[in-house]
Amino acid sequence: MKKKLLYGIIIAWSVLLAQQVSAQSFLGALAFGGNLTQVDGDEMYGFKKLGFNVGVSAIYPFTDKWSMSIEASFSQKGSYQKYPPEDLGKPLPYYDLRLNYLDVPVLMHFKDKGFLNIGLGLSWGKLVGIKEIEWGETVHSSTTNSPYASSDINGIVSIQVPIYKRLKFNFRYSYSFAKIRTRTYSNISGDVWTRDQYNNILTFRLVYIFNEKIKEGE
Repeated sequence: MKKKLLYGIIIAWSVLLAQQVSAQSFLGALAFGGNLTQVDGDEMYGFKKLGFNVGVSAIYPFTDKWSMSIEASFSQKGSYQKYPPEDLGKPLPYYDLRLNYLDVPVLMHFKDKGFLNIGLGLSWGKLVGIKEIEWGETVHSSTTNSPYASSDINGIVSIQVPIYKRLKFNFRYSYSFAKIRTRTYSNISGDVWTRDQYNNILTFRLVYIFNEKIKEGE
């Protein structure tokens, strides 16, 4: 049911994008790439989880330098950790978390001298899928009864540079403003502690802008 809803939202957004692109004041874009993510507060370290990031967006340029974009994207976040080298005989990995979100980023952009595009904004994300594996066992596989928040609010910093004509390379850094989970941990010594968890995301994408005007020589 949730997959059908996700596909329906993406299709509806694509139709809306096509309508907006037909208006000369709007630009349309497609983005495809990946995330490197970690969850701060989960006792794992490093951007080790790889996931997809794909989206469609509408861009409204106020001037040659300033513009605003709104996007609908599918973004995979999470965390990943293998066993230590001395335990390689055990099943790998010992922790694997994948959180699938339907994100709606809204950003303001500044283009410096027609080359570097810098954006700042916010993103609201709806959790639409989850799979969490610990010590080889699946502990959560449904958003219905998972301990993770159903929504994720991120702050975003975006940098975009041209590659060839309408094709761009886009890097984004995103971080949760609100916790996505609170979890209690313990160790064999009997120590107990509680940590709030936050998504921490590096995004690398190719972006194609459909009806962007290209200056001669670019």
